Amino acid sequence: MTILPYNENLKFYSRQLRSQMTDCENLLWQKIRRKQILDVQFYRQKPIGCYIIDFYSNFPKMAIELDGSQHFQAEQRAKDINRDLYLNSIGIKTLR
Repeated sequence: MTILPYNENLKFYSRQLRSQMTDCENLLWQKIRRKQILDVQFYRQKPIGCYIIDFYSNFPKMAIELDGSQHFQAEQRAKDINRDLYLNSIGIKTLR
């Protein structure tokens, strides 16, 4: 298993996000945790690079991002595109 690069400073923030998940994140987490889908292990609020990914699976290399309304604003869309390009460059497919 390859260890993904991440910003050590995001570790604390990712732990906070795990305890403050949205209703939609909680609902999805209940369906994908504990290898319930095809025995695939997911992690929530996973730091990767300089980003925190909502849900991540190492096999297959996949990120799941649940976007709220703020992601439809031009500035946030540009940030999301950069995040997706970075994840894609290290072999991770993003589902939104």
